[in-house]
Amino acid sequence: MTATASTANRAADLLSRPVTLNGLTVPNRIAMAPMTRMFSPGGVPGEDVRSYYSRRAAAGVGLIVTEGTYVGHDSAGQSDRVPRFHGEEQLAGWAEVAAAVHAEGGTIVPQLWHIGMVRKQGEPPYADAPAVGPSGLRIDGTEGTGRAMTRADLDDVIGAFADAAAAAERIGFDGVELHGAHGYLLDQFLWAGTNRRTDAYGGDPVARTKFAAEIVAAVRERVSAEFPVIFRYSQWKQEAYSARLAESPAELEAILAPLAAAGVDAFHASTRRYWLPEFDGSDLNLAGWTKKLTGRPTITVGSVGLDGDFIRGFAGEGSPVQGIDDLLDRLERDEFDMVAVGRALLQDPDWALKVLQGRHDELKAFDASALRTLS
Repeated sequence: MTATASTANRAADLLSRPVTLNGLTVPNRIAMAPMTRMFSPGGVPGEDVRSYYSRRAAAGVGLIVTEGTYVGHDSAGQSDRVPRFHGEEQLAGWAEVAAAVHAEGGTIVPQLWHIGMVRKQGEPPYADAPAVGPSGLRIDGTEGTGRAMTRADLDDVIGAFADAAAAAERIGFDGVELHGAHGYLLDQFLWAGTNRRTDAYGGDPVARTKFAAEIVAAVRERVSAEFPVIFRYSQWKQEAYSARLAESPAELEAILAPLAAAGVDAFHASTRRYWLPEFDGSDLNLAGWTKKLTGRPTITVGSVGLDGDFIRGFAGEGSPVQGIDDLLDRLERDEFDMVAVGRALLQDPDWALKVLQGRHDELKAFDASALRTLS
């Protein structure tokens, strides 16, 4: 057997194995990462969005995590073209998306999102709504045009996430993902750089996790016991790529343990490059450490399949670090449970099918032009 055939067969075998997230059985280990697309005027996903997701389910993606969707809080977002997960017309559109994905044999969860202090006042869908965050600070540490959240604000946002999760189960989704990454609202509470509160929601890592854990607990109360709750988080922030929630495994455990205890069933650990070790002294990436510390299933993500090195790896060429063999080695030793693919799936909707069928010679390197379409 050639190196090409051996690697392709190994990829097909490992990635085609089912995985269980609470009460959900995902047919394989490939997830579609959430990517903001802004093709939903009025916040309503239409036929083009439905086709976009169902095509990838038909082509073998086991779990689709939708683009970020705004929860029902006036300050949650800043675009009238990003979908919302509240409102009769918006939820009707999402119900059709879920049904279309299921018809193709896939599973799907919405990513529930509040952008917090990233918001610029005056932007739609609610132009008069202020930006809100733990301390009224932007990612760079400067004061924004918004304000620090009051107790009433906290309760309103917790309720908005819980309402959205309950709606997701009601209209046929398979679980939910809470967006706690990349410098948006939940992450603004988790990170010391933006959370300067002196009440119960600020201070040490456990206190900074309190708001996110309360959201998880509220979601858990509103959905059935077997309904998966996924939490996405990251060390890096937009415009602050070197930012870190935790400098050691012990600090990371202090953040993750309350979330797991509150009801998180799986963690989606967002890194910019999945192959980089997270802490000195170990090859484990962020998803690997997360699984080790919490015992929960994890999804890894970060430049999977983007470059020619990855594609050439199927032929035994290119970088062994960035290529397919390293990814498969990590999956085989249970460092993580699923692999999320982002921009490579924009370039090629059939990416998963080609990998699962050993058609590696048909894979295409990512081109930025794919960002401008919804194919």
